[in-house]
Amino acid sequence: MSKIQKTEIRRYKGRRVPAWLKILLGLGLSGLLVFALLLGQVLSGSRDDFHGEPKAMIILGCQVKPWGPSILLQDRLDRALDYLEDHPDLLVVVSGGQGSDEPMSEAQAMADYLEEHGISRETILLEDRSHNTMQNFAYSKEVLEQQGYDLEQGVLVVSNGFHLTRARMLAGRAGFVEVSTLAAPSSHLPSRLHMYIREPLALVKSFLFDKFT
Repeated sequence: MSKIQKTEIRRYKGRRVPAWLKILLGLGLSGLLVFALLLGQVLSGSRDDFHGEPKAMIILGCQVKPWGPSILLQDRLDRALDYLEDHPDLLVVVSGGQGSDEPMSEAQAMADYLEEHGISRETILLEDRSHNTMQNFAYSKEVLEQQGYDLEQGVLVVSNGFHLTRARMLAGRAGFVEVSTLAAPSSHLPSRLHMYIREPLALVKSFLFDKFT
């Protein structure tokens, strides 16, 4: 072997990737793969899904601005209103407490919006204690049971599509037997992009830690 060839071989060997960098790259690729799989679960759950004929609807809360419901919350409410046009006898639970930066509870803002758009106040139940999705279902269940609602009749959950995979899981854990879902659009693009990054991580968090006693 010539001296030039030996020199080229030594140069090639000197370019080998360090073991620590291989491990780091492997971990990074594994993380991306896991995130992609979780995102696939979120996307696959972003749909309408009906089981039986639910007699009650739960609209999950979202941020309230000083001027009223945020765009994402309006999306949920408008989707619910479309359905209620053909199902006016449904009992409606509006679920969401008041954050430190909100002028009123999400439940109150939703109830006002629905009433302004023709929904009878007598059919609206407020759940205004919750501050996360797990509490949405725990407290909404209490509200329905206080009204004598039979959970065996099923419930229709309304939220933006990105939220529904986690919502189905937590509704089932809360004790709702038949869980149907109504997928609202997410018309605010920055929020939609942010949520599709956040929601796979929230799905893991809820799976591991959001338990009902």
